[in-house]
Amino acid sequence: MLQRIIYIILVLTFLPNSVLRADKSVSPPNIILVMADDLGWSDIGCYGGEIDTPHIDSLARDGMRFTQFYNNAICGPTRASLLTGLYCQQTGHRGDHWNEPKDFSRCVTFGEVLQQAGYRTMMVGKWQGRDSALDRGFDHFFGPMCQGKISYFHEVKQNPYYYDRERINLPENFYLTDALNDHAVRFLKGALSEQQPFLLYVAHIAPHWPLHAREAEIDRYRELYQKQGWNQFRSQRFQTQRQMGLIPKTWQLAPRSPLIQDWEKDPFQAWQAERMAVYAAQVKSIDRGLGQLLQTLKAAGAEKNTLVLFLSDNGAAPDGGLTPSQSGFGFSAQSRNQMWRKDGVLIKPGSGPNHLPGPADTFAAYGLAWATTSNTPFRGTKLEGYEGGIRTPLIVRWPEVIQQGGTITRQPGHVIDFMPTFLEIAGADYPQEFKGRHPLPVEGKSLVPVFRGEQREAHEVLGWDLPRHQAIRAGNWKAILPRKQPDKWQLYNLKKDGTETTDLAATHPDRVKTMSQQFQVWYKHVHSKSNPPGR
Repeated sequence: MLQRIIYIILVLTFLPNSVLRADKSVSPPNIILVMADDLGWSDIGCYGGEIDTPHIDSLARDGMRFTQFYNNAICGPTRASLLTGLYCQQTGHRGDHWNEPKDFSRCVTFGEVLQQAGYRTMMVGKWQGRDSALDRGFDHFFGPMCQGKISYFHEVKQNPYYYDRERINLPENFYLTDALNDHAVRFLKGALSEQQPFLLYVAHIAPHWPLHAREAEIDRYRELYQKQGWNQFRSQRFQTQRQMGLIPKTWQLAPRSPLIQDWEKDPFQAWQAERMAVYAAQVKSIDRGLGQLLQTLKAAGAEKNTLVLFLSDNGAAPDGGLTPSQSGFGFSAQSRNQMWRKDGVLIKPGSGPNHLPGPADTFAAYGLAWATTSNTPFRGTKLEGYEGGIRTPLIVRWPEVIQQGGTITRQPGHVIDFMPTFLEIAGADYPQEFKGRHPLPVEGKSLVPVFRGEQREAHEVLGWDLPRHQAIRAGNWKAILPRKQPDKWQLYNLKKDGTETTDLAATHPDRVKTMSQQFQVWYKHVHSKSNPPGR
């Protein structure tokens, strides 16, 4: 009998707190979810990049990095899946457009479910709905109602700013990412002063174009990118990723587009370097804000019981051109653009050596060459079904559960997995009925087993219906269909060739046939207009 009692005590001692959630005296974990916009897989330091991101990197040092985590290749569809645990098509998104209305009759957000479970829920940043985030499960909100092109320095057409339900005017010296950081810290401090668990969702717009950053922040990166260009940085990132153990040494670097010439041959190196310097400055501002959040947690003694996650909504964006231009993004010398900014100031169209990006009266992006570098080592960019479009860095710190810092997991996951993950750690049930709505069953699977170092049950398939491709992954195999070649599936073994350099379709026709059929089943399922029987 004594031995049995000792055994039970030992088991209970080493069980994670989340398993013991039936004890109401144990406080559910807090959650901080930070998402960048258009950040490439390798831009941050802990994924091989040269941009200075010490606070993001600290999450990797103390927690876990995922090497095979997926998004939906576009901002709006990714956010729809992230918030609901469903494929975006099930929530009203087509999946090939950036910002379509969601059908809330068929889904709930994790904010709504956690709010009902007693969580204080807060959000700052990119909200793409036509209603308020406060109507969709968040107690507090700050940010723009994003329905059009953004500016980092001023309010512009279609993007009014709100603090909760109050329409606000922007102060002097406004900079969007800093404002989001400041309000995130304000919300966090308020939550830490209350006796309830909280969820804070920080949906950054950086480093999405336009290339807007403060001069002092840009200046710190100018020399770095003037010394060498995309050839060298892409090679360095690739080697660093191998050394870190993020990718197998047998993988090859994905070939770049033939449209991209060698850096040494580019006649506009100073301009190209400035574009990347502004982009790096935008990434740095995200890292600075995360540092403020982590310091606030530490000062409150709340680090141990807080799950912190960082990811990107899609791969790096190729917009901006490879050469200077006098137009772009709807702005040209002939267009009347004084109605875009609320203050009526004109945007100087295009970008080039005599019109560098960064200031508030510019609107530019960094182009395909730098986007390819950002997505090292993968093929493809935003909007595409190749890994460069759909694979995101994901870093997770949760000291109560992830006790071995610097862990790397190769288990695949998807943004649909956040909903069930949050429900499990909060001890909350997914509703069959919610305020007259009947949500579809969650498609995601909890990541908590992965956090514990266990092997979780994998998704049978993961599917994508994107602007430029349709794709499906089953096990280590991935089939992808270019929309311009609707009868020519490609096939890749992601374990051996994660950078998709060798198309195996011709040598495995039966597998291609099977996976194309799997895609059709997935497509029909996510586009179904009715809830399953009994729902």
